[in-house]
Amino acid sequence: MSMEAKALLKSSTASEENLLEKIKPHAELIAALLSGVLILAGWLLDRSNMEAASIAAYLLAFIIGGFAKAKEGIEETIENKELNVEMLMIFAAIGSAIIGYWTEGAILIFIFAVSGALETYTMNKSHKEISSLMELQPEEALRIIDGAEERVHVSELKIGDLILVKPGERVPSDGTIVKGHSSLDEAAITGESLPVSKGADDQVFAGTVNLNGSITVEITKPNNETLFQKIIELVQSAQSEKSPSQLFIEKFEGTYVKVVLAVVVLMMFAPHFLLGWSWTETFYRAMILLVVASPCALVASIMPATLSAISNGAKHGILFKGGVHLENLSHLKAIAFDKTGTLTKGKPEVTDVIVKDGLSREDLLLKVASIESHSNHPLANAIVKYAKETLSESLVRPESIEDVTGFGVKAKVDQDEWKIGKASFVGKTEAKAFAEAAADRMASEGKTVVFVQKNDEVIGLISLKDVVREETKQAIDLLKQQGIYTIMLTGDSQTTAAAIASESHVNEHIAECLPENKVEHLKKLKEKYSNVAMVGDGINDAPALATANVGIAMGEGTDVALETADVVLMKNDLPKIAEAIELSSRMNRIIKQNVIFSITVIMFLIASNFLQILDLPYGVIGHEGSTILVILNSLRLLRS
Repeated sequence: MSMEAKALLKSSTASEENLLEKIKPHAELIAALLSGVLILAGWLLDRSNMEAASIAAYLLAFIIGGFAKAKEGIEETIENKELNVEMLMIFAAIGSAIIGYWTEGAILIFIFAVSGALETYTMNKSHKEISSLMELQPEEALRIIDGAEERVHVSELKIGDLILVKPGERVPSDGTIVKGHSSLDEAAITGESLPVSKGADDQVFAGTVNLNGSITVEITKPNNETLFQKIIELVQSAQSEKSPSQLFIEKFEGTYVKVVLAVVVLMMFAPHFLLGWSWTETFYRAMILLVVASPCALVASIMPATLSAISNGAKHGILFKGGVHLENLSHLKAIAFDKTGTLTKGKPEVTDVIVKDGLSREDLLLKVASIESHSNHPLANAIVKYAKETLSESLVRPESIEDVTGFGVKAKVDQDEWKIGKASFVGKTEAKAFAEAAADRMASEGKTVVFVQKNDEVIGLISLKDVVREETKQAIDLLKQQGIYTIMLTGDSQTTAAAIASESHVNEHIAECLPENKVEHLKKLKEKYSNVAMVGDGINDAPALATANVGIAMGEGTDVALETADVVLMKNDLPKIAEAIELSSRMNRIIKQNVIFSITVIMFLIASNFLQILDLPYGVIGHEGSTILVILNSLRLLRS
């Protein structure tokens, strides 16, 4: 065979494989539609008195339309050693054919196949978000070793490796920028459409797009532990975990099927002897009962709705680890919030700088920031950051620095002795009296005060505060509108806690909480409110997240918090909690509608059959039609 012929054959094979891949998700629907065409052909042949050809067409419709569901039913029956709805449908279709109702049996198979295809569509739709996410993760990275670049598979990357990410490329793994500056599109992770500007020491995440500058990134997590990978795993595990309602329906289904079969067997004989029905009528009514009493719509009431809701949540940055947690959200009566990093930004910010009359505010900030730039303390970092943003001058180098653990820092700048720290470090009396006791006023507002002393004289103070997130008030107000009681748990002092609680609009605050205290308080809240959620982001929140009925973690929180929680807010967006609760309420409402509707239809059809006013075609349409309506109703949850 020539090279051209081999290439042509290879290309043809690849095209066929691509076509099969495209057709595969729609195979059930194609089979259902084909069986519909065959039913029409069978009916036309029957009208033309071609009975043998008509029966052949119907048989093909049975096989093509019913294959997927029959295979599923037989496999599940063998595996679980219990009959199911699929088996009831097979028996009903075969029974219809036995008594000569080929058209009705084939229509039953056709509509059952369509409802199955709709369920598969729901499943595929719910997996779509994950598939689109997985496609965003690059397979290769440009690793830098001794100044040379080499292209490697992402699975080969190790913690500490340096990689180069060029403009327009996706970041292959989580890491920290060590060189370069760029804007990154993080929509795949956070859902936020606006690019984020990042430089040295900033974190970058796998799957995000580097827009306009080359950056060198140091890998901080293995490829299988990235935030991106966690999102995929969370949604996949959520879709495989069943809600309590779904588990109940599945348990109920086995018993119900046995009861239906027992009643159908009884129905094949009892009416003939007790009511004087003919054998044909008795068997016919038994077959109708087999069709209309099958709990297809009831079984389809929950899973499509749950999958649709989980998919909707994933699309909006709310990840549920299972249907059970999604179902429980709408039953919440109270939510407890960690303060730092949850209600607040978790990073202190400078709010006030007060300087003794006659002295320069800029000079004080410059000297304090120059001293604090040698410390790693969060308050020191916040002061340095604030100074760099507000001053035009560069920081100076102190002549000497001494860190006094637990109190502050001593330094010498331009021959002057400086002390920066607590009131007790610079002199309590002088510190408290400074600027008309401004420190007491600031403390009552939940601020932390750092005093500045120069040559034994207090000349200024800097107050800092862990600022409440902009969206916190909106989130708490939305929850209050939903009738949910809100509580803040914090390790802060009573004064600071009261100030933050007032600012964030929570109903109640509990101060001076150690991690083990949080668990105790959660247990008390559960006793009082029955269903309680906990929202947190840190390692110290993990025990409380596990104790709560529903644990909710902030997406930028610690790995332990993310692992422990039942729900993850990818954008750290607190108002999403109210959105998640609303989604849960919608899902439970739709499930309730589906269950009531399906039971009502089954009861109505059974009663009509006993009164001998229901024919098999209408029984098939009523029963299978209700299943399709239930699935379509569930698909409404895919809408935003």
